[in-house]
Amino acid sequence: MALAYDGAIQNLIDAFSRLPGIGPKGAQRIAFYLLGASDDEAQALADAISEVKAKVRFCEVCGNVCETSPCPVCMDPRRDRTVICVVEEPRDVMSIERTREFRGLYHVLGGAINPMANVGPADLRIPQLLERLKDGTVTEIILALDPNIEGEATSTYLGRLLGPLGVKVTRLASGLPVGSDLEYADEITLGRALAGRREV
Repeated sequence: MALAYDGAIQNLIDAFSRLPGIGPKGAQRIAFYLLGASDDEAQALADAISEVKAKVRFCEVCGNVCETSPCPVCMDPRRDRTVICVVEEPRDVMSIERTREFRGLYHVLGGAINPMANVGPADLRIPQLLERLKDGTVTEIILALDPNIEGEATSTYLGRLLGPLGVKVTRLASGLPVGSDLEYADEITLGRALAGRREV
């Protein structure tokens, strides 16, 4: 039988290992780092976690993370309100913003269609997107979803749903490797993909 640490240290290791991208060994390294950290450093981490849980929410308009809703992007009068870039997750907004190529608004779906994980269209923020199109201001929807099976399925679904509404639906151009995530793409690749988007 494998030995485990006692009490609080094992609880901390277990908590870190439940985070995405952190395995048991990484969780153990982080836990022991914190054990040797100063009280001020450990308290700063605890305070940052508490603060983000208390203050951060999702924008009522686009679904991006923010401290005040609507978010700064939705409130910015300089943004082009005729174009909405649809992404899967809030972190994808920052990836696109870093390119400095996009001046429109965003819509965060909160995931992608994935039958294996029991995520269907009803589980995404698609009704909120349709609501944003009702006043006729939006003339183009850019689908900036991850170039993987789930992203492709979601793009196809949205293309068929939005096409009859009279709004131009485009997708990011090639340059993004299939099977990767937007958050790992560099600014140049994302910028070229935005500039060379194509109609669905």
